[in-house]
Amino acid sequence: MIIAKQVKQKIETIPEGVVLGIKDFQVETQYESTLVKALNRLVQQGDLERLSKGKYYKPKRTIFGQLKPSETEIAKDLLERNGEIIGYITGTTAFSAMGLTTQIASSTMIGTNKYRRPIKRDEYKISFLVQENQITEKNIPLLRILDALRLIRVIPATTPDECIVVMQRTLARLSEEERKELIALSKGYTPYVRALLGAVLESIGTGTYGLKESLNGVSTYKLPISIQALPTMKNWNIV
Repeated sequence: MIIAKQVKQKIETIPEGVVLGIKDFQVETQYESTLVKALNRLVQQGDLERLSKGKYYKPKRTIFGQLKPSETEIAKDLLERNGEIIGYITGTTAFSAMGLTTQIASSTMIGTNKYRRPIKRDEYKISFLVQENQITEKNIPLLRILDALRLIRVIPATTPDECIVVMQRTLARLSEEERKELIALSKGYTPYVRALLGAVLESIGTGTYGLKESLNGVSTYKLPISIQALPTMKNWNIV
């Protein structure tokens, strides 16, 4: 009864749409089964919704029906742990915010330093993109740029040529310091990403800061990009 009361009080104080896990209730291990029973009773009563195993949320009800938690809220335990950033949202959601696509994401992609199999939470599909660089709050926007270059062949509802145009505008807005940091981060990506980054930087007339020296001079990179969209591509062995 004590745990049930504590759970009820906590649920009453949290905002709608917040996702809670078993650990958020800070009960001792031997009482976790009692906690789960209390949470399941609240689900039956309609005070909570179950997102996935061990994950619950307080539903937000509107005149249009019940709203699901936000993408960030659903994945928050995959983005931060004990105050440390361990992942970031990338893929279609991020690319849409960058102006690369108008496609609404049907799944979530998270950049992370460790390989993980795709998972599912309720109807939400979450996949993972391995990131070789350390992830920090400051470098996440730059990592998303590099992810877009990495995935340029498969960004939905657009073409690689259209993406190049957006990328040129995006990189032109960066400061020189940010472009240097972007190049440093690109060393953690496959060579064709570095070649593509170099070609885009050269096309907008900015320095490439030794980026070409990180590439094998005889390797070529086959990408579905036209010379009209990226006139400098041949300088970087993109064919």
